[in-house]
Amino acid sequence: MSERSRCFLLRSVWVLLVGWSSLQLVAQTPVTGESSQPAPANQTASPRLRANSNAKLGIGDLIEIGVFGVPDLSTKTRISGSGDIYFPLIDYVHIADLTTDEAQELIQKRLEDGGFVRGPHVSIFVNESASQAITLMGEVNHPGPYPAIGERHLFDLISAAGGLTDKAGRNVTIERRGDPAQKIDLQLSPNLAEDTKNNVDILPGDTIIVSRAGIIYVVGDVNRPSGFMIEDNTLTVLKALALAGGSTRTSALSKTKILRQTPNGVQEIPVNLKKVLYAKSPDMALVKGDVLFIPGSSTKAAAYRGAEAAMSMSTSLAILAVRP
Repeated sequence: MSERSRCFLLRSVWVLLVGWSSLQLVAQTPVTGESSQPAPANQTASPRLRANSNAKLGIGDLIEIGVFGVPDLSTKTRISGSGDIYFPLIDYVHIADLTTDEAQELIQKRLEDGGFVRGPHVSIFVNESASQAITLMGEVNHPGPYPAIGERHLFDLISAAGGLTDKAGRNVTIERRGDPAQKIDLQLSPNLAEDTKNNVDILPGDTIIVSRAGIIYVVGDVNRPSGFMIEDNTLTVLKALALAGGSTRTSALSKTKILRQTPNGVQEIPVNLKKVLYAKSPDMALVKGDVLFIPGSSTKAAAYRGAEAAMSMSTSLAILAVRP
């Protein structure tokens, strides 16, 4: 191909590209009769705003609205007490109680019906959802409502609430606003830093409920009577006894009882702990609020007191016998 033909071909391709770009710009320019201002240098060809389509708008929400290709129409505004916003060219628009998708479609229609923009593409991003705060309840240090600003995750909200209390359980329930049937139940691991799978997205209007860990009590003739936290009824009689430091030598293991609160009052459940220790009876699961009572044996106590007294007397006689 000659040099002249090559130059002609390149000029033709350049003309076609410029013509195509001009057609694209015309499709998105305002038709108000005024010449459009050039876009700022920091504007790019792609839309800057990201719409969160499942968010429902309400009074007090702070939103950003952008029209692709028309940067002069981009605005940040707060929904008024009447549920309206003011938008250039189309005046006041009532968008409270609409989702972001519905509000986008409404503004697009108003712009197109008024002849202001051809084929507008509107994006709405909720910067601050004052109408649908996220509520934290249960075992966090600072329960209450928290603003839904930007993207929020479960652990972000727990951290903002001062973290979990000492009595917090591992079960967390997330209730979606307006849809009680859509409920998420999670069981957190002891180390939240490694529990990335449960760090789920939290939506405006959600309610987060952190459970309180149940407590069982071990009392009676044990080395360390105390209360112990329990999750999902995974603590058994033997495990509870181990946590309490084990039984003493005067314990009446065969007369152990579980005291359990029921709708009809306190129920006594006998447990032959001696047989359980020797695997002759199955271990029993404890439930939240149970009291494991291991009594002492008066017979064993008297026998040990007698043995201690006899040992003390024999020691005294031995000391006297060796005196000169």
